[in-house]
Amino acid sequence: MATDPFWDDVDRHLVRYIPAFTPRIIERAAGSYVYDSDGNAILDFTSGQMSAVLGHSHPDIVKTVTDSISSLAHLFSGMVSRPVVTLATRLADSLPDNLTRMLLVTTGAESNEAAIKMAKMYTGKYEIVSFDRSWHGMTSGAAAATFSAGRRGYGPVLPGNLTLPTPNAYRSPFRNADGSYDWESELDYGFAAVDAQSTGSLAACLVEPILSSGGVVELPLGYLARLKEMCAARGMLLIVDEARTGLGRTGTMYAFERDSVAPDILTLSKTLGAGLPVAAVMTGDDIERVCAERGFLFYTTHASDPLAAAVALTVLDVIERDGLVERAAKLGDRLRDRLVDLQGRYDVVGDVRGRGLLQGIELVTDKATRAPADALGAAITSACLERGLHMNIVQLPGMGGIFRIAPPLTISEADLDTGLDILDDSVRTVVGSG
Repeated sequence: MATDPFWDDVDRHLVRYIPAFTPRIIERAAGSYVYDSDGNAILDFTSGQMSAVLGHSHPDIVKTVTDSISSLAHLFSGMVSRPVVTLATRLADSLPDNLTRMLLVTTGAESNEAAIKMAKMYTGKYEIVSFDRSWHGMTSGAAAATFSAGRRGYGPVLPGNLTLPTPNAYRSPFRNADGSYDWESELDYGFAAVDAQSTGSLAACLVEPILSSGGVVELPLGYLARLKEMCAARGMLLIVDEARTGLGRTGTMYAFERDSVAPDILTLSKTLGAGLPVAAVMTGDDIERVCAERGFLFYTTHASDPLAAAVALTVLDVIERDGLVERAAKLGDRLRDRLVDLQGRYDVVGDVRGRGLLQGIELVTDKATRAPADALGAAITSACLERGLHMNIVQLPGMGGIFRIAPPLTISEADLDTGLDILDDSVRTVVGSG
């Protein structure tokens, strides 16, 4: 029998842009599953790259792409089409009154890049503050505001990027007398450090409501409101990056809604395209006007593409028609109950966190010391894949392995339970108890 040369070609011809590729050849995907070259069904607990909120090959998305490719897919970036303007109107209607203007682009990095440039032009300042476990993209401005990974070996980043401590309730040293997490003092401490380092040119603070690549760290209730107050006091804009949390995943349409706080600029990507490259920046009339008057330029090949807008409109339609926001909240409760049960039965499951259908567990060597379990996550990930479940493990210095669980909003209760059963069995097999 001839040997399949696929992996030899991978080794010879692909740039290794991540540490390792998943050791399966994926041939197709449908619903909550991907299928490998041996015909094995693999339950997808990451929604592709945290994006396929409607599952893979959703029929409404397939129809929209087919129709758009057949009629109107791409234009000169200075031209506008009805799908783009309709999407801008739909998004504005779904957001607080101060977010009325849309810039349509393709990726999360691109949307954050545009938001950062917009904030700098509007304020006339250049310093950007983000969390020390942040991930906002790999283009130059977004990468300079990304601190969880990818900073070493490339020389200087853009000047003016400062950090706040990530508000990780499980590992923060800031504690009240009763041992509870004191995020207020931590935020005050963080901004004192920012103020000390600043050259007097603070432009914006860029944050995720739930840090995903940073370890599924949810901002404490009240944090975002206090952060906006502190930004306003310094003449800074608040940019909220909802690449992974927008469009229903957390059980509200946008994660910031829980805190009743409206950002000055909102970036959307991943979930907006349901697996296709679609991203948007939303801001207000005043910021848009000032930037336009000062010559704001963000002219990319696929800005305002009608195909991207048509896909995003279909995503909004399906989410509303099928009640997927409410469904994510309901399934999120089911997911949390199962993860808390794992935490109670396994000493290596140190923490459960997140919201809706974006949740995670942090693995430790034991609960008492909370020592990171660096090798354990890889073993459990491999055991899950062998049993037909694709999981994603985030490993950061000083933290244990963190599983990010973000299945499609369309996943059935039975499939959600199946995936959690596989996770349970994999943990039990690797650690030998439970």
